[in-house]
Amino acid sequence: MASQSAGIQQLLQAEKRAAERVAEARKRKNRRLKQAKEEAQAEIEQYRLQREKEFKAKEAAALGSHGSCSEGVEKETIEKISVIQANYQQNKEMVLDQILSLVCDIKPEIHINYRFNG
Repeated sequence: MASQSAGIQQLLQAEKRAAERVAEARKRKNRRLKQAKEEAQAEIEQYRLQREKEFKAKEAAALGSHGSCSEGVEKETIEKISVIQANYQQNKEMVLDQILSLVCDIKPEIHINYRFNG
């Protein structure tokens, strides 16, 4: 009986050591996975920065050729605005006179449906 209890104790201790080793192995595995994930994130970030830099360079090259177009459009817009402002200054007195004459020159008339009762 004593040998059986000693054997059971040895089995329990062996099981305990095995459980500890398994837990330790899981921890190491999780640490390795975490480290691999961090390294992958760093590589992804580096690749993203590189691609973004290339994109900015291509964008600058493409916009450089279109820069003259935008300058031309802006110049044309400024010219059109100045023409509109000149027309406004030229015609504002005439328009105000027309509006005032329509408002102030009242011509009283009897409505066609009005009936005299008398």
